[in-house]
Amino acid sequence: MKYTTEIVIELPREQVIKVLNNPENMKHWQRGLMSYEELVGPPGEPGAKMRLDYQMGKRRMILTETITTQNFPAEFHANYDTRGIHNIQRNFFYDIDGKSTRWESESEFKFESLSMKIMGWLIPGAFKKQSQKYLTDFKNFAEQNISVLD
Repeated sequence: MKYTTEIVIELPREQVIKVLNNPENMKHWQRGLMSYEELVGPPGEPGAKMRLDYQMGKRRMILTETITTQNFPAEFHANYDTRGIHNIQRNFFYDIDGKSTRWESESEFKFESLSMKIMGWLIPGAFKKQSQKYLTDFKNFAEQNISVLD
């Protein structure tokens, strides 16, 4: 399953990247993030791995992030793996006018189990909606310092 989401953030690209590239900020725009732990490599660099622990309702999900490309301020790509799901994220950041940034996020999900394949087929909109929510929450935090923790 593949889809693209995007959002315009009313901040210069360099400022968007500064907020995005600080792992301490993730809890303010990634709902359900309980903790993160850097596992391998220099943080933020290709090959670096991070463990992300989420609580989503009654469901706990632990992901491993592996950075594949870090070419700031233009792009950042990573893979996210959890049991039965491999998610490839390609993120591009476009300067609009020196004051605004368009963040385009390409998502590709590969499901290993039959039940996850069926879920991806039945409710693909739920995945896209969640991705768009992260972008919106990031925009609110970066522009207005509105945290999902509040």
